[in-house]
Amino acid sequence: MTRLFDIVFSAVGLLVFSPLLVPLAVYIKLDSRGPVFYRQERVGRFGRTFWLYKFRSMQVDADKKGPLITVGDADNRITRIGQFIRKYKLDELPQLINVLKGEMSIVGPRPEVKKYVKHYTDEQRKVLDIRPGITDIASIVYKNENELLQAQRDPEKYYIKVIMPHKLTLNKVYISAPNLKNYFYIIYLTGREVFRGKPKAPVPELKRYELN
Repeated sequence: MTRLFDIVFSAVGLLVFSPLLVPLAVYIKLDSRGPVFYRQERVGRFGRTFWLYKFRSMQVDADKKGPLITVGDADNRITRIGQFIRKYKLDELPQLINVLKGEMSIVGPRPEVKKYVKHYTDEQRKVLDIRPGITDIASIVYKNENELLQAQRDPEKYYIKVIMPHKLTLNKVYISAPNLKNYFYIIYLTGREVFRGKPKAPVPELKRYELN
């Protein structure tokens, strides 16, 4: 059933947001050198790779000028328009194409790059049993991930050793109960958090987002 809603939501979303997509594309093109879209190879369901699409929010070849993770809003690789579209998650809109193609779901574990998936344990690899998603509980809990990483001496190591394992633990909550009730609940929580602003605590308590 979730696949049916994925198709409906992604198709309607692309249609509804189409008046916004064109101006954003023009602004991105005028703001800095490079393509409108950014694509990156990610690991999807059953370990199959696919190209994930985003509006480009960073300089061209940003992944070659620093870590694959973004460290703080002050990361000098982020463009001017990039600051805005990242704040309101507008850079994620092209992923509706991935959803429509069946590579992703609206709700599911965020897909990682191969470099980080290599660190998964056998138990953690269970997140690859379902389609990756645009949003999940981990995305909500770690809404301020950039700021957390910015405070670390070695951001990438901290991500691999601390944040990523915790995210995978959070993902198991949805994987254990991937029903329509939780599907819509996570969509609701995501919309609420996008417009709420920065969380008061570094990492909100998981019990705020209990699923059943």
